[in-house]
Amino acid sequence: MGDSFSGSEIVEIGIQIEINGRDFYKKMAEKTKNQSVRDIFQALSEEEEEHITTFQKILNSVHEYEPRGAYPDEYFAYMNALAGGHVFTKEHTASSIAENTAKDIDAVDIGIIFEEESITFYEEMKMIVPANAQELLVQLIEQEKKHLQKLIAFKNKL
Repeated sequence: MGDSFSGSEIVEIGIQIEINGRDFYKKMAEKTKNQSVRDIFQALSEEEEEHITTFQKILNSVHEYEPRGAYPDEYFAYMNALAGGHVFTKEHTASSIAENTAKDIDAVDIGIIFEEESITFYEEMKMIVPANAQELLVQLIEQEKKHLQKLIAFKNKL
């Protein structure tokens, strides 16, 4: 990837974000001794797996729809900045973060940040997907919002 991303590359970043989210939640579920923390992280891991499949469908429609370089440079520079600041955009980041997270409350806080950043990134992603894929993206955003609500409510109980 160069200094900016094509539409398909942005969707691929979404896929990587979901892979890392899944891996982080799965690793934390395995690591914790608290059954309620394990349950929420396991459920979130499974839901992130479903999101990966949905993003694959979106990617297929973007490949068909989006000619490379067809969008303003400013938009892609903005998406580049968002992706660069996201907790889970790089491969293997999730495992490293999970290994270095000792407390359950810290893991929940990381999950909250992950979900907030994902929502922001996916909201902006709506600009580059074709109309038939936008509904899928809207559904993913709603699911990420539910993840955020679950994590915040769970944090308040810890």
